[in-house]
Order: sequence, then C-alpha cells, then structure tokens
Amino acid sequence: MGERNVLGGELVPCGTEPLTGFYRDGHCSCGPDDVGLHAVCAVMTTEFLEHQRSVGNDLTTPRPEWHFPGLHPGDPWCVVAGRWLQSYQAGAAAPVVLAATNERALEVVRIELLEEHAVDVPPDLSSLG
Repeated sequence: MGERNVLGGELVPCGTEPLTGFYRDGHCSCGPDDVGLHAVCAVMTTEFLEHQRSVGNDLTTPRPEWHFPGLHPGDPWCVVAGRWLQSYQAGAAAPVVLAATNERALEVVRIELLEEHAVDVPPDLSSLG
C-alpha cells in the first residue's frame, strides 16, 4: 500500500503543472531523503509566497538546478510542513488540499489547522469514515 493522506485514505496527486513533490512525481511523498518533510499540498497565494520570501524561503524565483520552476498564486505545491505552519502562525497560511497532504504532516501540524484551511473537505464528513 502507498502513502496515506491526513484523512486516512490513499495519497492523491498534488499537482503536475508545475510538477511538485520532493521526488518531482506530483505527490507529497515523504521518503527517507526528505528531511524537510514536503508533506503539505498547498495552493499558493500571494500572501503565502510573500511571507515565505520575507522569512528567507523564496518560492517565486526559478531554480533550474533543483528542477524548481518558481511558483505563482494558484499553483499547487508540496510545501515543508514546518514552513506552512510558520505562515499559519503569521496569518498567511495557504489553502490545503487534504487528500493530497501526506499524513506525515501531522508530525508537525495539527489536523485542525489543516482543516481550517482545507479546500477539499466535503460538507458531510460522515462519508470519510
């Protein structure tokens, strides 16, 4: 069985345009090489990108040597769980796609915080159980 999402289901792709994930496979997979824990599938916003730049994490400048295209508002991206939490605490959290967010994000971020910014929570949560 593959990796699980924060809802307990199979981890679904986060995005392919641009191609995201620590392993650049479209998923927020967190293998042993991913010490940063790129687990949160977030939809980029201007506020999130600006906040991250202000704390030294420039996500908008392309870095071809890392296969990084530079991000724009609206792009889905697997972000480091600690960085997402940092922006949350500053009032600049990006929306989160829960089905594409790796359960390992819960090692750093409480599920309630992710749910607060979810863009994919169904109105009837009983369907998840």
